[in-house]
Amino acid sequence: MSSIDRSQSVGGTRTYEVRTYGCQMNVHDSERLAGLLEGAGYVRAPEGADAADVVVFNTCAVRENADNKLYGNLGHLAPKKAARPGMQIAVGGCLAQKDRDTIVKKAPWVDVVFGTHNIGKLPVLLERARVQEEAQVEIAESLEAFPSTLPTRRESAYAAWVSISVGCNNTCTFCIVPALRGKEKDRRPGDILAEIETLVAEGVSEITLLGQNVNAYGSDIGDREAFSKLLRACGKIEGLERVRFTSPHPRDFTDDVIAAMAETPNVMPQLHMPLQSGSDTVLKAMRRSYRQERYLGIIEKVRAAIPHAAISTDIIVGFPGETDEDFEQTLHVVREARFAQAFTFQYSKRPGTPAAEMDGQIPKKVVQERYERLVALQEEISWEENKKQVGRTLELMVAEGEGRKDDTTHRLSGRAPDNRLAHFTKPDQEVRPGDVVTVEITYAAPHHLLAEGPVLDVRRTRAGDAWEKRTTEKEGKAAQSAGVLLGLPKIGVPEPLPVAASGCGCD
Repeated sequence: MSSIDRSQSVGGTRTYEVRTYGCQMNVHDSERLAGLLEGAGYVRAPEGADAADVVVFNTCAVRENADNKLYGNLGHLAPKKAARPGMQIAVGGCLAQKDRDTIVKKAPWVDVVFGTHNIGKLPVLLERARVQEEAQVEIAESLEAFPSTLPTRRESAYAAWVSISVGCNNTCTFCIVPALRGKEKDRRPGDILAEIETLVAEGVSEITLLGQNVNAYGSDIGDREAFSKLLRACGKIEGLERVRFTSPHPRDFTDDVIAAMAETPNVMPQLHMPLQSGSDTVLKAMRRSYRQERYLGIIEKVRAAIPHAAISTDIIVGFPGETDEDFEQTLHVVREARFAQAFTFQYSKRPGTPAAEMDGQIPKKVVQERYERLVALQEEISWEENKKQVGRTLELMVAEGEGRKDDTTHRLSGRAPDNRLAHFTKPDQEVRPGDVVTVEITYAAPHHLLAEGPVLDVRRTRAGDAWEKRTTEKEGKAAQSAGVLLGLPKIGVPEPLPVAASGCGCD
Protein backbone atom coordinates (compact mmCIF):
# COMPACT_ATOMS: atom_id res chain seq x y z
CA MET A 1 0.00 0.00 0.00
CA SER A 2 1.37 3.43 -0.97
CA SER A 3 1.72 6.36 1.41
CA ILE A 4 -1.31 7.93 -0.26
CA ASP A 5 -3.35 4.81 0.43
CA ARG A 6 -2.35 4.82 4.09
CA SER A 7 -3.37 8.45 4.48
CA GLN A 8 -6.84 7.76 3.12
CA SER A 9 -7.91 4.33 4.33
CA VAL A 10 -9.50 4.23 7.77
CA GLY A 11 -9.28 0.74 9.20
CA GLY A 12 -9.57 -0.71 5.70
CA THR A 13 -12.75 1.29 4.94
CA ARG A 14 -12.88 3.14 1.63
CA THR A 15 -13.04 6.93 1.80
CA TYR A 16 -14.97 9.41 -0.32
CA GLU A 17 -15.01 13.07 -1.26
CA VAL A 18 -17.85 14.98 -2.96
CA ARG A 19 -16.94 18.13 -4.90
CA THR A 20 -19.92 20.39 -5.52
CA TYR A 21 -20.48 23.05 -8.18
CA GLY A 22 -23.57 25.15 -8.82
CA CYS A 23 -26.74 26.13 -7.04
CA GLN A 24 -28.43 25.24 -3.75
CA MET A 25 -30.03 22.20 -5.39
CA ASN A 26 -26.56 20.80 -6.08
CA VAL A 27 -25.45 21.43 -2.50
CA HIS A 28 -28.55 19.62 -1.25
CA ASP A 29 -27.97 16.75 -3.70
CA SER A 30 -24.38 16.46 -2.47
CA GLU A 31 -25.63 15.97 1.09
CA ARG A 32 -27.71 13.09 -0.28
CA LEU A 33 -24.74 11.64 -2.15
CA ALA A 34 -22.67 11.75 1.03
CA GLY A 35 -25.48 10.06 2.95
CA LEU A 36 -25.75 7.32 0.32
CA LEU A 37 -22.02 6.64 0.38
CA GLU A 38 -21.86 6.51 4.17
CA GLY A 39 -24.89 4.22 4.17
CA ALA A 40 -22.92 1.96 1.82
CA GLY A 41 -19.99 1.83 4.25
CA TYR A 42 -17.72 4.60 2.95
CA VAL A 43 -16.27 7.22 5.30
CA ARG A 44 -15.53 10.83 4.52
CA ALA A 45 -11.90 11.47 3.55
CA PRO A 46 -9.85 13.40 6.13
CA GLU A 47 -9.71 17.14 5.63
CA GLY A 48 -6.79 18.24 3.45
CA ALA A 49 -6.25 14.73 2.10
CA ASP A 50 -4.59 14.45 -1.30
CA ALA A 51 -7.25 12.20 -2.81
CA ALA A 52 -10.00 9.91 -1.56
CA ASP A 53 -10.70 6.35 -2.66
CA VAL A 54 -13.83 7.66 -4.40
CA VAL A 55 -14.07 11.24 -5.72
CA VAL A 56 -17.53 12.38 -6.85
CA PHE A 57 -18.03 15.51 -8.96
CA ASN A 58 -21.54 16.96 -8.61
CA THR A 59 -21.60 19.27 -11.60
CA CYS A 60 -23.41 22.34 -12.90
CA ALA A 61 -24.10 23.05 -16.58
CA VAL A 62 -25.20 26.66 -16.26
CA ARG A 63 -21.92 28.38 -17.07
CA GLU A 64 -20.33 28.33 -20.52
CA ASN A 65 -17.01 27.03 -19.18
CA ALA A 66 -18.52 24.41 -16.85
CA ASP A 67 -17.21 21.55 -18.99
CA ASN A 68 -13.71 23.03 -19.21
CA LYS A 69 -13.61 23.27 -15.42
CA LEU A 70 -14.74 19.67 -15.03
CA TYR A 71 -12.27 18.21 -17.53
CA GLY A 72 -9.47 20.26 -15.98
CA ASN A 73 -10.22 18.75 -12.58
CA LEU A 74 -10.55 15.27 -14.05
CA GLY A 75 -7.20 15.68 -15.79
CA HIS A 76 -5.61 16.66 -12.47
CA LEU A 77 -6.85 13.42 -10.91
CA ALA A 78 -5.80 11.13 -13.78
CA PRO A 79 -2.17 10.56 -12.67
CA LYS A 80 -3.28 10.08 -9.05
CA LYS A 81 -5.75 7.42 -10.14
CA ALA A 82 -3.12 5.72 -12.31
CA ALA A 83 -0.75 5.54 -9.34
CA ARG A 84 -3.41 4.23 -7.01
CA PRO A 85 -5.19 0.98 -8.00
CA GLY A 86 -8.77 0.83 -6.80
CA MET A 87 -9.41 4.58 -6.80
CA GLN A 88 -12.70 5.52 -8.50
CA ILE A 89 -14.05 8.75 -10.02
CA ALA A 90 -17.75 9.49 -10.52
CA VAL A 91 -19.39 12.42 -12.31
CA GLY A 92 -23.01 13.38 -11.65
CA GLY A 93 -25.26 16.43 -11.75
CA CYS A 94 -26.49 18.65 -14.57
CA LEU A 95 -23.40 18.44 -16.79
CA ALA A 96 -23.47 14.64 -16.55
CA GLN A 97 -27.15 14.66 -17.50
CA LYS A 98 -26.33 16.83 -20.52
CA ASP A 99 -23.07 15.31 -21.79
CA ARG A 100 -23.63 11.63 -20.93
CA ASP A 101 -21.25 9.44 -23.00
CA THR A 102 -19.06 12.43 -23.88
CA ILE A 103 -17.53 12.44 -20.40
CA VAL A 104 -16.15 8.91 -20.66
CA LYS A 105 -14.88 9.56 -24.20
CA LYS A 106 -12.99 12.67 -23.10
CA ALA A 107 -11.90 11.23 -19.74
CA PRO A 108 -11.80 7.41 -20.07
CA TRP A 109 -10.45 7.09 -16.52
CA VAL A 110 -13.88 8.06 -15.13
CA ASP A 111 -15.66 5.04 -13.60
CA VAL A 112 -19.26 6.23 -13.20
CA VAL A 113 -21.48 8.83 -14.88
CA PHE A 114 -24.96 9.38 -13.42
CA GLY A 115 -27.60 12.06 -13.87
CA THR A 116 -29.84 14.34 -11.84
CA HIS A 117 -32.69 11.84 -11.73
CA ASN A 118 -30.88 8.78 -10.37
CA ILE A 119 -28.45 9.94 -7.70
CA GLY A 120 -29.66 7.09 -5.51
CA LYS A 121 -27.88 4.62 -7.83
CA LEU A 122 -24.36 5.89 -7.10
CA PRO A 123 -23.22 3.16 -4.65
CA VAL A 124 -24.55 0.40 -6.96
CA LEU A 125 -22.86 1.91 -10.01
CA LEU A 126 -19.53 2.22 -8.18
CA GLU A 127 -19.66 -1.44 -7.15
CA ARG A 128 -20.68 -2.52 -10.65
CA ALA A 129 -17.80 -0.54 -12.17
CA ARG A 130 -15.40 -2.16 -9.72
CA VAL A 131 -16.59 -5.71 -10.40
CA GLN A 132 -16.93 -5.37 -14.18
CA GLU A 133 -13.81 -3.20 -14.49
CA GLU A 134 -15.46 -0.85 -16.97
CA ALA A 135 -17.17 2.53 -16.84
CA GLN A 136 -20.84 2.62 -15.92
CA VAL A 137 -22.96 5.33 -17.57
CA GLU A 138 -26.55 5.46 -16.39
CA ILE A 139 -28.72 8.51 -17.06
CA ALA A 140 -32.41 8.29 -16.11
CA GLU A 141 -34.85 10.37 -18.15
CA SER A 142 -37.24 10.94 -15.25
CA LEU A 143 -36.99 11.14 -11.48
CA GLU A 144 -36.59 7.72 -9.87
CA ALA A 145 -36.93 8.82 -6.24
CA PHE A 146 -37.52 12.22 -4.70
CA PRO A 147 -34.12 13.35 -3.32
CA SER A 148 -35.44 13.85 0.20
CA THR A 149 -36.32 10.16 0.48
CA LEU A 150 -32.60 9.33 0.30
CA PRO A 151 -30.22 9.24 3.29
CA THR A 152 -28.39 12.48 4.06
CA ARG A 153 -25.13 13.61 5.56
CA ARG A 154 -25.93 17.22 6.45
CA GLU A 155 -23.05 19.69 6.57
CA SER A 156 -24.68 21.66 9.41
CA ALA A 157 -26.04 20.40 12.71
CA TYR A 158 -28.30 23.42 13.20
CA ALA A 159 -29.51 24.36 9.69
CA ALA A 160 -30.88 22.22 6.88
CA TRP A 161 -32.14 22.34 3.31
CA VAL A 162 -35.59 20.83 2.68
CA SER A 163 -36.51 20.24 -0.94
CA ILE A 164 -40.21 20.80 -1.64
CA SER A 165 -40.09 20.37 -5.42
CA VAL A 166 -37.72 19.50 -8.21
CA GLY A 167 -37.69 20.54 -11.84
CA CYS A 168 -39.04 23.64 -13.54
CA ASN A 169 -41.95 24.41 -15.89
CA ASN A 170 -40.49 27.68 -17.21
CA THR A 171 -38.78 28.18 -20.58
CA CYS A 172 -36.31 31.00 -19.90
CA THR A 173 -34.13 31.32 -22.98
CA PHE A 174 -30.87 31.53 -21.02
CA CYS A 175 -31.47 28.48 -18.84
CA ILE A 176 -30.84 24.80 -19.46
CA VAL A 177 -32.05 23.55 -16.08
CA PRO A 178 -35.57 22.44 -17.17
CA ALA A 179 -34.01 20.21 -19.85
CA LEU A 180 -31.75 18.60 -17.25
CA ARG A 181 -33.97 18.39 -14.17
CA GLY A 182 -37.31 17.93 -15.92
CA LYS A 183 -40.77 19.35 -15.30
CA GLU A 184 -41.73 20.48 -11.83
CA LYS A 185 -42.65 17.70 -9.44
CA ASP A 186 -43.99 18.60 -6.00
CA ARG A 187 -43.72 16.64 -2.78
CA ARG A 188 -46.78 16.06 -0.68
CA PRO A 189 -47.13 18.67 2.10
CA GLY A 190 -47.34 15.94 4.74
CA ASP A 191 -44.01 14.45 3.64
CA ILE A 192 -42.34 17.86 3.76
CA LEU A 193 -43.64 18.67 7.22
CA ALA A 194 -42.71 15.20 8.49
CA GLU A 195 -39.14 15.73 7.31
CA ILE A 196 -38.97 19.14 8.98
CA GLU A 197 -40.31 17.73 12.25
CA THR A 198 -37.68 14.98 12.13
CA LEU A 199 -34.94 17.55 11.54
CA VAL A 200 -36.15 19.69 14.44
CA ALA A 201 -36.16 16.62 16.68
CA GLU A 202 -32.49 16.15 15.75
CA GLY A 203 -31.69 19.71 16.86
CA VAL A 204 -32.10 21.70 13.62
CA SER A 205 -33.55 25.15 14.31
CA GLU A 206 -33.39 26.71 10.83
CA ILE A 207 -34.64 25.26 7.56
CA THR A 208 -34.55 26.58 4.01
CA LEU A 209 -37.27 25.39 1.67
CA LEU A 210 -35.81 24.62 -1.75
CA GLY A 211 -37.32 24.59 -5.22
CA GLN A 212 -36.19 25.66 -8.67
CA ASN A 213 -39.13 28.06 -8.49
CA VAL A 214 -40.04 27.46 -4.89
CA ASN A 215 -43.23 29.53 -4.80
CA ALA A 216 -44.65 27.68 -7.81
CA TYR A 217 -45.14 24.82 -5.35
CA GLY A 218 -48.66 23.49 -5.75
CA SER A 219 -48.89 23.56 -9.54
CA ASP A 220 -48.20 19.83 -9.65
CA ILE A 221 -50.74 19.04 -6.92
CA GLY A 222 -53.41 21.46 -8.05
CA ASP A 223 -53.40 24.02 -5.23
CA ARG A 224 -52.32 27.57 -6.10
CA GLU A 225 -52.11 28.54 -2.41
CA ALA A 226 -50.09 25.47 -1.40
CA PHE A 227 -46.90 27.44 -0.79
CA SER A 228 -48.45 29.99 1.56
CA LYS A 229 -50.21 27.15 3.41
CA LEU A 230 -46.86 25.37 3.75
CA LEU A 231 -45.24 28.49 5.24
CA ARG A 232 -48.06 28.81 7.78
CA ALA A 233 -47.78 25.11 8.65
CA CYS A 234 -44.05 25.58 9.31
CA GLY A 235 -45.04 28.26 11.81
CA LYS A 236 -46.81 25.64 13.92
CA ILE A 237 -43.78 23.36 14.33
CA GLU A 238 -42.51 23.73 17.88
CA GLY A 239 -38.75 24.27 18.09
CA LEU A 240 -38.41 25.54 14.51
CA GLU A 241 -37.03 29.04 14.96
CA ARG A 242 -36.23 30.18 11.43
CA VAL A 243 -37.77 29.42 8.04
CA ARG A 244 -36.33 30.67 4.76
CA PHE A 245 -36.97 29.77 1.12
CA THR A 246 -35.23 30.12 -2.22
CA SER A 247 -35.68 30.99 -5.00
CA PRO A 248 -39.15 32.35 -5.80
CA HIS A 249 -40.22 33.49 -9.26
CA PRO A 250 -41.93 36.89 -9.61
CA ARG A 251 -44.61 35.32 -11.83
CA ASP A 252 -45.84 33.15 -8.95
CA PHE A 253 -45.40 35.65 -6.13
CA THR A 254 -48.96 36.17 -4.91
CA ASP A 255 -50.50 38.22 -2.12
CA ASP A 256 -51.26 35.14 0.01
CA VAL A 257 -47.50 34.38 0.14
CA ILE A 258 -46.74 37.93 1.31
CA ALA A 259 -49.43 37.63 3.99
CA ALA A 260 -48.05 34.26 5.15
CA MET A 261 -44.54 35.73 5.40
CA ALA A 262 -45.76 38.70 7.43
CA GLU A 263 -48.05 36.71 9.73
CA THR A 264 -45.88 33.65 10.46
CA PRO A 265 -43.36 34.58 13.19
CA ASN A 266 -40.67 32.05 12.29
CA VAL A 267 -40.66 32.95 8.57
CA MET A 268 -37.71 35.31 8.37
CA PRO A 269 -37.95 38.89 7.00
CA GLN A 270 -35.83 38.01 3.99
CA LEU A 271 -36.62 37.59 0.31
CA HIS A 272 -34.34 36.54 -2.52
CA MET A 273 -36.23 37.19 -5.77
CA PRO A 274 -34.37 37.10 -9.11
CA LEU A 275 -34.83 40.16 -11.32
CA GLN A 276 -32.45 39.17 -14.18
CA SER A 277 -33.13 42.44 -16.06
CA GLY A 278 -35.01 45.67 -15.48
CA SER A 279 -35.83 46.08 -19.18
CA ASP A 280 -39.21 44.88 -20.41
CA THR A 281 -37.68 44.25 -23.84
CA VAL A 282 -34.94 42.04 -22.42
CA LEU A 283 -37.34 40.27 -20.04
CA LYS A 284 -39.50 39.39 -23.05
CA ALA A 285 -36.46 38.04 -24.92
CA MET A 286 -35.57 36.03 -21.81
CA ARG A 287 -39.15 34.66 -21.70
CA ARG A 288 -39.55 35.97 -18.18
CA SER A 289 -43.30 36.23 -17.59
CA TYR A 290 -43.29 39.54 -15.69
CA ARG A 291 -42.29 43.11 -16.44
CA GLN A 292 -40.61 45.91 -14.49
CA GLU A 293 -43.86 47.32 -13.09
CA ARG A 294 -44.96 43.90 -11.79
CA TYR A 295 -41.57 43.27 -10.14
CA LEU A 296 -41.42 46.63 -8.38
CA GLY A 297 -45.05 46.18 -7.32
CA ILE A 298 -44.13 42.99 -5.46
CA ILE A 299 -41.22 44.74 -3.74
CA GLU A 300 -43.56 47.55 -2.65
CA LYS A 301 -46.09 45.09 -1.21
CA VAL A 302 -43.42 43.12 0.65
CA ARG A 303 -41.97 46.28 2.19
CA ALA A 304 -45.43 47.48 3.23
CA ALA A 305 -46.14 44.17 4.98
CA ILE A 306 -42.60 43.55 6.32
CA PRO A 307 -40.85 46.92 6.76
CA HIS A 308 -37.49 45.47 7.84
CA ALA A 309 -37.30 42.83 5.09
CA ALA A 310 -33.92 42.46 3.39
CA ILE A 311 -34.43 41.81 -0.31
CA SER A 312 -31.76 40.36 -2.57
CA THR A 313 -31.75 39.40 -6.23
CA ASP A 314 -29.95 37.95 -9.26
CA ILE A 315 -29.15 40.11 -12.30
CA ILE A 316 -27.69 39.15 -15.69
CA VAL A 317 -25.72 41.83 -17.54
CA GLY A 318 -25.15 41.72 -21.29
CA PHE A 319 -27.98 39.45 -22.43
CA PRO A 320 -28.06 39.26 -26.26
CA GLY A 321 -29.62 42.39 -27.72
CA GLU A 322 -29.34 44.42 -24.50
CA THR A 323 -28.95 48.11 -25.43
CA ASP A 324 -27.60 50.96 -23.33
CA GLU A 325 -31.21 51.99 -22.72
CA ASP A 326 -32.10 48.46 -21.58
CA PHE A 327 -29.21 48.48 -19.15
CA GLU A 328 -30.27 51.87 -17.79
CA GLN A 329 -33.65 50.31 -17.00
CA THR A 330 -31.86 47.67 -14.91
CA LEU A 331 -30.02 50.41 -13.02
CA HIS A 332 -33.36 52.16 -12.48
CA VAL A 333 -34.89 49.06 -10.87
CA VAL A 334 -31.81 48.62 -8.66
CA ARG A 335 -32.18 52.20 -7.44
CA GLU A 336 -35.91 51.79 -6.81
CA ALA A 337 -35.75 48.35 -5.18
CA ARG A 338 -32.74 49.14 -2.98
CA PHE A 339 -31.59 45.55 -2.69
CA ALA A 340 -29.63 44.56 0.39
CA GLN A 341 -27.53 42.40 -1.90
CA ALA A 342 -27.41 41.47 -5.59
CA PHE A 343 -25.73 38.48 -7.19
CA THR A 344 -24.61 39.86 -10.53
CA PHE A 345 -23.62 37.74 -13.52
CA GLN A 346 -22.09 38.57 -16.86
CA TYR A 347 -24.11 36.73 -19.48
CA SER A 348 -22.38 33.61 -20.75
CA LYS A 349 -23.69 31.23 -23.37
CA ARG A 350 -25.26 28.03 -22.12
CA PRO A 351 -24.90 25.45 -24.90
CA GLY A 352 -28.31 24.09 -25.80
CA THR A 353 -30.26 27.24 -24.84
CA PRO A 354 -32.09 29.53 -27.31
CA ALA A 355 -30.16 32.58 -26.07
CA ALA A 356 -26.86 31.02 -27.17
CA GLU A 357 -28.03 31.23 -30.79
CA MET A 358 -29.56 34.72 -30.62
CA ASP A 359 -28.32 37.63 -32.69
CA GLY A 360 -26.91 40.65 -30.88
CA GLN A 361 -24.33 38.93 -28.67
CA ILE A 362 -22.72 41.75 -26.69
CA PRO A 363 -18.94 42.32 -26.90
CA LYS A 364 -17.07 41.34 -23.76
CA LYS A 365 -15.70 44.88 -23.27
CA VAL A 366 -19.22 46.36 -23.24
CA VAL A 367 -20.52 43.69 -20.85
CA GLN A 368 -17.58 44.28 -18.50
CA GLU A 369 -18.16 48.05 -18.42
CA ARG A 370 -21.86 47.62 -17.67
CA TYR A 371 -21.11 44.99 -15.04
CA GLU A 372 -18.70 47.28 -13.23
CA ARG A 373 -21.23 50.12 -13.21
CA LEU A 374 -23.90 47.83 -11.79
CA VAL A 375 -21.60 46.44 -9.09
CA ALA A 376 -20.52 49.95 -8.07
CA LEU A 377 -24.15 51.10 -7.77
CA GLN A 378 -25.20 48.04 -5.78
CA GLU A 379 -22.19 48.34 -3.45
CA GLU A 380 -23.25 51.90 -2.67
CA ILE A 381 -26.85 50.87 -1.99
CA SER A 382 -25.84 47.83 0.08
CA TRP A 383 -23.69 50.03 2.29
CA GLU A 384 -26.45 52.62 2.73
CA GLU A 385 -28.98 49.91 3.60
CA ASN A 386 -26.58 48.28 6.07
CA LYS A 387 -25.96 51.63 7.77
CA LYS A 388 -29.65 51.68 8.67
CA GLN A 389 -28.95 48.67 10.91
CA VAL A 390 -26.55 50.64 13.14
CA GLY A 391 -28.07 51.09 16.60
CA ARG A 392 -30.51 48.20 16.18
CA THR A 393 -30.54 45.32 18.66
CA LEU A 394 -30.56 42.02 16.76
CA GLU A 395 -30.68 38.33 17.57
CA LEU A 396 -27.94 36.48 15.71
CA MET A 397 -27.84 32.74 15.19
CA VAL A 398 -24.18 31.88 15.67
CA ALA A 399 -22.70 30.54 12.44
CA GLU A 400 -19.95 28.03 11.85
CA GLY A 401 -16.92 29.37 10.03
CA GLU A 402 -18.55 32.31 8.20
CA GLY A 403 -16.16 34.92 9.56
CA ARG A 404 -12.83 34.16 7.90
CA LYS A 405 -10.99 36.68 10.09
CA ASP A 406 -12.75 35.81 13.34
CA ASP A 407 -9.75 33.95 14.75
CA THR A 408 -7.45 36.98 14.44
CA THR A 409 -10.05 39.59 15.44
CA HIS A 410 -11.30 37.55 18.45
CA ARG A 411 -14.83 37.75 17.10
CA LEU A 412 -17.57 35.29 16.24
CA SER A 413 -20.11 35.56 13.43
CA GLY A 414 -23.82 35.03 13.08
CA ARG A 415 -26.81 35.63 10.86
CA ALA A 416 -29.52 38.16 11.68
CA PRO A 417 -33.16 37.23 11.03
CA ASP A 418 -32.95 38.99 7.65
CA ASN A 419 -29.82 36.89 6.86
CA ARG A 420 -27.34 39.74 7.11
CA LEU A 421 -23.92 38.57 8.28
CA ALA A 422 -22.76 40.18 11.53
CA HIS A 423 -19.49 39.81 13.43
CA PHE A 424 -19.62 40.27 17.20
CA THR A 425 -17.21 40.42 20.13
CA LYS A 426 -16.55 37.00 21.58
CA PRO A 427 -18.19 36.83 25.02
CA ASP A 428 -16.65 35.22 28.09
CA GLN A 429 -19.49 32.70 28.12
CA GLU A 430 -19.14 29.73 25.77
CA VAL A 431 -21.07 30.23 22.54
CA ARG A 432 -21.65 27.40 20.07
CA PRO A 433 -22.84 27.41 16.44
CA GLY A 434 -26.63 27.24 16.58
CA ASP A 435 -26.85 29.26 19.81
CA VAL A 436 -28.46 32.71 19.69
CA VAL A 437 -26.86 35.96 20.90
CA THR A 438 -28.36 39.41 21.28
CA VAL A 439 -26.15 42.30 20.19
CA GLU A 440 -26.28 45.98 19.28
CA ILE A 441 -24.97 46.84 15.82
CA THR A 442 -22.29 49.55 15.97
CA TYR A 443 -20.83 49.63 12.44
CA ALA A 444 -21.83 48.68 8.89
CA ALA A 445 -19.82 47.74 5.81
CA PRO A 446 -21.33 46.90 2.40
CA HIS A 447 -21.31 43.15 3.06
CA HIS A 448 -21.37 42.76 6.84
CA LEU A 449 -22.28 44.35 10.16
CA LEU A 450 -20.23 44.72 13.36
CA ALA A 451 -21.33 44.57 17.00
CA GLU A 452 -18.24 45.85 18.80
CA GLY A 453 -19.77 46.17 22.26
CA PRO A 454 -20.39 43.38 24.76
CA VAL A 455 -22.92 40.69 23.92
CA LEU A 456 -26.20 41.57 25.61
CA ASP A 457 -27.51 38.03 25.97
CA VAL A 458 -26.56 34.43 25.13
CA ARG A 459 -29.28 31.83 24.66
CA ARG A 460 -28.09 28.25 24.56
CA THR A 461 -30.25 26.21 22.20
CA ARG A 462 -31.02 22.63 21.23
CA ALA A 463 -29.31 23.45 17.94
CA GLY A 464 -26.13 24.31 19.83
CA ASP A 465 -26.47 21.05 21.75
CA ALA A 466 -26.74 19.19 18.42
CA TRP A 467 -23.61 20.91 17.10
CA GLU A 468 -21.71 20.05 20.29
CA LYS A 469 -22.82 16.42 20.14
CA ARG A 470 -21.81 16.08 16.49
CA THR A 471 -18.43 17.70 17.14
CA THR A 472 -17.73 15.42 20.10
CA GLU A 473 -18.67 12.33 18.09
CA LYS A 474 -16.50 13.45 15.16
CA GLU A 475 -13.50 14.00 17.45
CA GLY A 476 -14.07 10.59 19.03
CA LYS A 477 -14.12 8.83 15.64
CA ALA A 478 -11.03 10.72 14.55
CA ALA A 479 -9.20 9.62 17.69
CA GLN A 480 -10.21 5.99 17.11
CA SER A 481 -9.16 5.99 13.44
CA ALA A 482 -5.86 7.68 14.25
CA GLY A 483 -4.72 4.67 16.30
CA VAL A 484 -1.32 5.38 17.81
CA LEU A 485 -0.48 8.23 15.44
CA LEU A 486 0.57 11.38 17.27
CA GLY A 487 -0.38 14.93 16.29
CA LEU A 488 -1.86 18.20 17.43
CA PRO A 489 -5.55 19.06 17.02
CA LYS A 490 -6.43 21.85 14.58
CA ILE A 491 -7.08 25.14 16.33
CA GLY A 492 -9.20 28.00 15.04
CA VAL A 493 -12.41 28.72 13.18
CA PRO A 494 -14.02 25.70 11.50
CA GLU A 495 -14.14 25.60 7.72
CA PRO A 496 -17.13 27.44 6.23
CA LEU A 497 -20.20 25.55 5.16
CA PRO A 498 -20.60 25.07 1.39
CA VAL A 499 -21.85 28.29 -0.15
CA ALA A 500 -24.05 28.04 -3.18
CA ALA A 501 -24.40 30.93 -5.50
CA SER A 502 -27.75 32.33 -4.62
CA GLY A 503 -29.16 31.31 -7.90
CA CYS A 504 -27.17 30.18 -10.88
CA GLY A 505 -28.74 32.88 -12.95
CA CYS A 506 -31.48 30.41 -13.83
CA ASP A 507 -34.18 31.13 -11.25
